[in-house]
Formats: sequence, structure tokens, C-alpha cells
Amino acid sequence: MQANIHDITKYFLGLQEIICETLQEVDGQAEFSIEQFNPENGGLSQPRILDSGRHIERGAVQFSHSIGDRLPPAATERNPDLAGKGFEAAAISMIMHPCNPYVPTMHANLRFFIVEESTWHFGGGFDLTPYYGFEEDAVHWHHQANLACQEFGESVYEECKKKCDDYFYLSHRNEPRGIGGLFFDDWTRGGFENSFAFTRSVGDHILPAYLPILQKRKDIPFGERERDFQLYRRGRYAEFNLAIDRGTRYGLQSGRRIESVLASMPPLAKWRYNWKPDPGSPEARLYEIFLKPQDWLNWKVSSKTW
Repeated sequence: MQANIHDITKYFLGLQEIICETLQEVDGQAEFSIEQFNPENGGLSQPRILDSGRHIERGAVQFSHSIGDRLPPAATERNPDLAGKGFEAAAISMIMHPCNPYVPTMHANLRFFIVEESTWHFGGGFDLTPYYGFEEDAVHWHHQANLACQEFGESVYEECKKKCDDYFYLSHRNEPRGIGGLFFDDWTRGGFENSFAFTRSVGDHILPAYLPILQKRKDIPFGERERDFQLYRRGRYAEFNLAIDRGTRYGLQSGRRIESVLASMPPLAKWRYNWKPDPGSPEARLYEIFLKPQDWLNWKVSSKTW
């Protein structure tokens, strides 16, 4: 079947609405704003932002449908044969920076490109960045990732997990960003209908993966020490977005509205010179267990909690 971008934009907009409604209900204080921008050459940009909530310090769920006569370099570095060609693209991207340091940051995005009505592909995924690690949360997150992939091949989860571990990695720190999840790119497997179904499955598992963790951890008491560590680790998140992330570079190169491109940045972050966690501390445990690729599907959760 020929690629149909109308069906994709309809799904992305519906997913944006569901996620915003669900998370602002959980937050109970702030709501997602909604803006619409219509570029001269067609399409739609619809950013939705929640700031200063009770449980979500910054949330961004953004939809874009863009049309252009030339793909930005960030979109063609893996496929140089597409450079200079016209394109149409649709995407939804989201980030949740929680207030409570015991709640992880969540990121997800889904995207579709079609070039000159003949070459198309999907991409996206979701990943989790904890500040204080809970084994049962990591297991739950990866079980949901596995469920998203189950109907599409026995090795799809393992393949997308490895790509996620490889991509969300700060090479200048020799350190993963978090516990990973799923990442796929240039996805055309099984034709358009099958590829679109896989993309929807990933999108439909974002809330089931994140919501139970958010609800379980959002009211845990915390103090200045935990908040300070959260801000320090957010610095790593900012480094990845600005130095490595292809999505950020794509947004900057394509001339998109800068407020939308950088809405995924944490509202507050901190850097310390040559800081190391105390041995045996909960902060050290993040590095020792969670900031390493793990087989979370077969992980046996210990009784120790923090």
C-alpha cells in the first residue's frame, strides 16, 4: 500500500491529545498549553507545554507536519543519496521532567519521512532516565517495550533495545543517558502498513510504560540532597540534547521555531566539577546498576529499596 501521511498525522495528533489529557490529570495542577503555527509552505506545528506543575516540572508533547524542498543534513547523514530532495514529514515528540527526583525523566518520539513520493521510513522509540534507580521500575519499563514489539518478530525488542543503548550514550562521558528502551530508524520492514502498525504499537505503549512509575513515585518524600542530585543528572540530559541528539540538530537546521526545538530541555540543571558519589550511596547505585546495559526482561528484583 502507498504511504498515507494523512493517517499518520491523524494518529500523532490523537496520541498527543491522549497523553496531554492523561498527564495533566495526574499532575492535578497545571495544564498543557496549545499553540498552532501554519508554515507558509504548508503543514502544521502544534506544541503543547506544561510548566510548573505539582508533579511535572516541565512537560512537552509536540506535533509537527512539515513540507520542504530540501532535507536538513541531520536527516540525510545516514542516507546521503536523499540530500537535496524535497520531503514531507510528520512527528510527535515528548519529554517529561518530573518534580520528584524519585520519578524518572521520560522521552519518546515517533516520526515519518517521505521523500519525493517514493522513499519513506518511520523512526522513533522511548527511553527512561532515572535519577534514583528502582529495579522494579526498570523491569516494568522494559516489559512494556517488549510488549510493543512482540507482534513484529522475535528479535525486534532486542534489536531496538541495543540501538537505544547505543544511541542514548554520552561518548564524551563514557556513560549511558539512562536505562534505555526502544529506538528504531529508517524502518520500512514489512511494507507501509506493517511499519505503521509497529510505530503505533510503540506509541500506544508509552503511557502504559510510564504512567505506573509516575503514579508510584510522585509522592515519595525527598529533600535537598535528592533535588541537588536530580539537577546534577539533568546536566547530563542537557549535554546529550545539545551535543549529540539528531532531533535537536534537525530542528535547528530546518529553521523550526527555536522555542519548540528547545522545549525538551530541563527547566533547571546543574554542573559540578569532578563530582563523585559517596561509595555505597543511592547515588552510587545509579551508576553501578542502572547506568549500564542490563537484561531487564530477565532481571530478578532484589528486596533492597532506597
